[in-house]
Amino acid sequence: MPSSAVIPRDPAVAERLLRTARSLRDELVARQAQTEELTHYGPELHEAFQRADFYRMLIPVEYGGLEVTPRTFFSVAKELARGDVSAAWGFTLTANHALMLANWFPEPVHRAVFGAGEFRAPLMYAPTVTATAVPEGWRLDGVVNYCSGIPWSNHFIGAARLRGTAPNGTPRLGIYVAPASRFTVIDDWGGMHGLNGTGSNSIRFDGGVIERDWLIEDADITDFGVAGHSSGSLAYGNAMYSARHMSTFTLSLAAVCVGGGFNALDAYAESMRTRTTTLPPFTPRTEDPDFLRWYGEAHIKLTKAEAALDAVLDRWLEAAERNVAGAAPFSAAVDLELAGVARELLLDVWEVVDRHLHRTIGADATKRGNRFERVFRDLGQAAAHRNPQLREPMYRVVAAQQLGLA
Repeated sequence: MPSSAVIPRDPAVAERLLRTARSLRDELVARQAQTEELTHYGPELHEAFQRADFYRMLIPVEYGGLEVTPRTFFSVAKELARGDVSAAWGFTLTANHALMLANWFPEPVHRAVFGAGEFRAPLMYAPTVTATAVPEGWRLDGVVNYCSGIPWSNHFIGAARLRGTAPNGTPRLGIYVAPASRFTVIDDWGGMHGLNGTGSNSIRFDGGVIERDWLIEDADITDFGVAGHSSGSLAYGNAMYSARHMSTFTLSLAAVCVGGGFNALDAYAESMRTRTTTLPPFTPRTEDPDFLRWYGEAHIKLTKAEAALDAVLDRWLEAAERNVAGAAPFSAAVDLELAGVARELLLDVWEVVDRHLHRTIGADATKRGNRFERVFRDLGQAAAHRNPQLREPMYRVVAAQQLGLA
């Protein structure tokens, strides 16, 4: 078992990754139209992400990964979103799930899946697939929608319904991981208001069989935790592989949206430098007190959201470390509290872009195909995602947890 001392937490590793992500910003912006037309980022960006080791960031060192901290990973995600929200969304919601695989599944599955040196897998928690026990393992049947990033993925993680019912009378559920050879990607993505370049296609399982230990029986993705060490934290000496992950998923969306907020602000700055005010004396917008105030307020509020995101990521890792140390479990209450903060800052970013930037930038910037127009649509779609829709129900759940109610 490798010791935690070999984990590359050297700031130089993080800085190299961030520097590379920043260097790709202009290319991401230039390829936005192509990404939206293809409905996923193209081979040029995929190969650039491979060369940069982005797909290996959360894979254990033992399998050729970089095993960086979640804060480093999501900082890269923010930088990519500053170039293209859709491309960053597709990337982040595949590479981030290495955390879940190492957390949930036994070590032999890690060897089989991580052994190739890259792991790219969407994750969907809706149990629309049935898993049937067969002599070879589990047969999977069903269709899963909204598999963000699936065109470049080599695996998929999902929830499955199992035969029978749980002791409380609810359907039995399981968590599975399946290689790409077991499912078919359906050409059904695009035509949305925004996020058309995320590659969120549906996939179909039609009797594909996975090995026995590639499915965890009686486990629910939305409420699955391990007290103390998981198989991953025990194997690799890294607490980040023993956590709960409703928070991780929400943090993924929040990181992309924070980067997208700065993307919109960059487009706003371009407009300020190249356009004049709409009323006499028609001064450059960079000299107008109102435009300076609108830009400055948006910048401060986005910087606040970015700081909040980093703070939540630090608390997430601290909760994982306390869990492994036996000091305090990474409980469902902690998970949902961190997810709730991430959800708030995601919606805060949307409010900044909508209220402070979109309403003042002018009609030209919202013409189809302009940078700001595309970012605005992507972030608007993100704000309407099913996760932000959990805002009100989760307030009630968090209240019950904090007050010690059933």
